[in-house]
Amino acid sequence: MSTRTTGVVVTGAAVLLPGADSVRALAQGPAAGGDPVEPATHVGRKGLRYKDRATQLGYALTSAALRDAGLLEGEKDGTLTVAAETVGVVASSNFGNLDTVARALDTIREETVTATSPMDLPNASSNVIASSAAIRYGLRGPNLMVCNGETSGLDAVHWATTMIASGRVDRALVLGVEPDNDVVRKLLGGGHAVDGGAALVLEAAAAAEDRGAAVRARIGAYRRSAGEQGADQGRRWRLPEHSGRASGANGVIQCAAAVGRFDAGDREPAHAVVGGAGDDASAGLVLLAPGAAR
Repeated sequence: MSTRTTGVVVTGAAVLLPGADSVRALAQGPAAGGDPVEPATHVGRKGLRYKDRATQLGYALTSAALRDAGLLEGEKDGTLTVAAETVGVVASSNFGNLDTVARALDTIREETVTATSPMDLPNASSNVIASSAAIRYGLRGPNLMVCNGETSGLDAVHWATTMIASGRVDRALVLGVEPDNDVVRKLLGGGHAVDGGAALVLEAAAAAEDRGAAVRARIGAYRRSAGEQGADQGRRWRLPEHSGRASGANGVIQCAAAVGRFDAGDREPAHAVVGGAGDDASAGLVLLAPGAAR
């Protein structure tokens, strides 16, 4: 009889937010007044020019999460330790390249389409975060970008889980990023976004077992509905208000916080919840500690 582990697990996690640069720090709550994240200190300056803030943050989170999972080794951008086609990418961001799009539209309106920057236009595509991360780190599995409102982050985790469970890939990087800039603040009516995000590496349990990877959490039940989600399954964690609007990064940040709790020895299930009154949908995901009963 086979004893191979089944299901989808988390084998890597990373967070970059002002006031929190580790999953344990995130679980305890990001400190107020933290310094802005500087992507160049994490991945170097090469390749950052002409990239929007969200893509730069995505690069830094991709490197950190892949290294945390043992999938990337060596200096600079590193080398994958598994076959490139076994790694997919699902990114979530609602404000990601809004500044680039607004700048291009302003130029077209005020001048002419020929005055737009040739370096800006490739970044105007909504999937730029997911595709840029895949290109830079050589991740050749399926590549998706989710930008559908408050449920976007948990939807991204769900789609990554679905790709793995269906056998499309053995593992997937999930990115949740939201930048903070003047365009975003105008959209938020003067509020600010988190200017950072989180990343997870999800993996088929059997694939993680084959390469001897440490399991940090297990993915449980996911539910999406038009009504608000209850929080009766395990404890719910919330990002402090001073951190700003997390939007599409919220669900991924909550999952990273759960990994931080489990790393610290907590074994109670965690319940990530996004969306609520005033949103078009809500979603909930249960995360289980390694070795915990389903």
